Order: sequence, then structure tokens, then C-alpha cells
Amino acid sequence: MYQPPQFREDDLTVQHSLIRAHPLGLLISAGPDGPTANALPFHLVAEGSPKGVLQVHMSRANGQWKKIAAGAPVLVVFQGDNAYITPSWYATKRETGKVVPTWNYAIVQVRGTAKVIDDTGWLRTQIEALTGEHEGLRPTPWSVGDAPDAFVGAQLKGIIGVEIAITEIEGKWKVSQNRPKADIAEVIEGLGAATEVHANPGMADLVRRYGDDL
Repeated sequence: MYQPPQFREDDLTVQHSLIRAHPLGLLISAGPDGPTANALPFHLVAEGSPKGVLQVHMSRANGQWKKIAAGAPVLVVFQGDNAYITPSWYATKRETGKVVPTWNYAIVQVRGTAKVIDDTGWLRTQIEALTGEHEGLRPTPWSVGDAPDAFVGAQLKGIIGVEIAITEIEGKWKVSQNRPKADIAEVIEGLGAATEVHANPGMADLVRRYGDDL
């Protein structure tokens, strides 16, 4: 992806944190008939690979897995916090008027070696890990074992797994680093204002964090 140097985020820990916080990735594969894209919830395994491994399952009725099995290259896109930035927040607007709207965002793109896994044990382990990750904070977490075994078995027959060993990972945090300090301060204030129609506290925190590094 297009990467101006000031927006690059190469810290693998930060990249992994975004994937875990926003696990619904867009799985894109390319084939002779053009690109295919599906939104799927991924489970990230950081151990056992220098850059990590992505695990996912999809419906057997979803033909994308057949293209992946045939060797189609894959790209997975994870979208983090994003927000519209109005030029009305900029001190520069009052000084020169030479400002335009923009969009702030944090995003991670992953490429890797993908393989299709048709194994009931692997699928159950993947689903248990994915479910546990998102149920863990609930007072009474639901687990796969709460459902009848026969029902779970039938569900597993209807899905297939994909595992992607990450070979390339890019992070882009476009969070106002290209603006003057005065503009950054007002963007933080605007994004954090409870009465602001474009308020986004999560993005305000990112702008503050990356602005402090400038």
C-alpha cells in the first residue's frame, strides 16, 4: 500500500495488537477470474512464526477456499479506528484558510503463505480459541462445549479452515502526524468533544500518542 514515511508503523507488537482488537479481516485472494473478498473473524497465533500465523474458518459453500487451495495469493486487511477530520478543527484554517478535509485511520495489511485445512480437530481448536478470546471477558463466558456434541459435529462438517503464515505485514497509522502541532492539538480536542458530531475518543487517543512522538 502507499506508505508515506511519517505514517509507517513497523512495530510488530503494535500491528498484532490492532489485529487482536479488530479481528474481522477482509480476506482477499486473486485468481484467473479476478479478485475475491470476504470478511471473516481471524485468530492470531504469535508463537511459532517470526511474524505470526492467522487462522480462520469459512463455510464450505464459500468457494474462496478452493481458489486458495489452488494456489491463489492472499491479502488480509484489518481496519482499526478511523475518523473524518474536518478542517474546521485546524488552527491553520484561521491563519491561512489553506486546509482541506481528510480521514484518519489505522490499518494493517498481511500477506502470507496460505493453506487449506480440512481437519475436524484443527477446526474445533480454532473455533475454541477464537470463541475464548472474545467470550473471556464476559461474566459467564459461553464455550463450544456448552452446545451438544452432535450439534457441534454437524456444524464442523459445514466449514473448512485456512491458515496463513505471515510473510509480510505492514502497518499504516495516518493520525495527523503531517499537521503542525497547533492543528494536532485541536484535532485531539475536536475528536474528544462529547458534543462534536465527528467525535471519536479512540482516534483522539491515537492522535495524542503519535503526536507526542513528533
